[in-house]
Amino acid sequence: MPEPVRIRFGGYSPPETSHSRAVVRFAEGIARRTGGAIQTDKVWNVMDLGYGANELLWLTEAGVLTMCYFSTAYLAERVPELGVVDLPSIFEDLGHAHAALDGELGAYLTECTERRLGYRVLGYWDNGFRHLSNRLRPVRSPADLKGMRVRLQLNDIHARTFRLLGAEPVPTDLKPGIQKIVSGEVDAQENPLSNTMTYGVHKVHGHVTMTGTFYGARGIYAHKATFDAWPAELQRAAREAAREAILFQREAAGEVERDYRQKMEAQGIAFVDLTPEERAVFRRAVQPVLDDARKELGEKVLALAGRR
Repeated sequence: MPEPVRIRFGGYSPPETSHSRAVVRFAEGIARRTGGAIQTDKVWNVMDLGYGANELLWLTEAGVLTMCYFSTAYLAERVPELGVVDLPSIFEDLGHAHAALDGELGAYLTECTERRLGYRVLGYWDNGFRHLSNRLRPVRSPADLKGMRVRLQLNDIHARTFRLLGAEPVPTDLKPGIQKIVSGEVDAQENPLSNTMTYGVHKVHGHVTMTGTFYGARGIYAHKATFDAWPAELQRAAREAAREAILFQREAAGEVERDYRQKMEAQGIAFVDLTPEERAVFRRAVQPVLDDARKELGEKVLALAGRR
């Protein structure tokens, strides 16, 4: 019996997260569909190996890893169309986001990514809506953000958005960003609740505002040359296993967010749920970002996201 083909799937979160569990679901799915001919070696968190989280991208594009998942925000500089996902308040809710990424918007973003970069894109996992946590005070309006230093992803749209809200953006990769948060060098950060708790931020931040300013998508990226060299049946098995993992991950992520909020509240963290009127104030403050995006990205991509 021939030795199984081994592929390497890398990530940047601990084994218990919805993303790591989805890697397991993918590995099980592709093994089942190929009769065990494909086995997956899992790298839970490349930061534990001394890499920066964002190095997953070149590790996969160079073929050191066969696959990875990563936030689309980090690729927007190279694939400008991906910037639509990072626009403030672009999606109304999770149902809207998932339908767009599974439909025409996702297909368009995949085509743009594959045309420019060395990946095959197998779909989009859910990283939820990003909410603000901070160590200083409750936040109910942009005025409460004035002068607050906020750690953000390395993304110009995120930085401009928070500048319009009155904050002082500190764009930083994940590992040094966590260090700045823990040390108090920055006052706040913006993340899904699962990340806020997974990375230990809840230990130093006593306030969370459910801003939902941005939605986070994590693409599933495969090394293009490796994927294209697989026979058609293996490519089909990988795509089917990825789809199974996508549905699993999204459901698991929703459960985790609800569970983590309960745990954080039990630890005394104060939550602010914005009223529709308060949310509208935030949206009005960042409207210039959407106006400029329409000029820069064009009507097509915003229409595909449901923003005509």
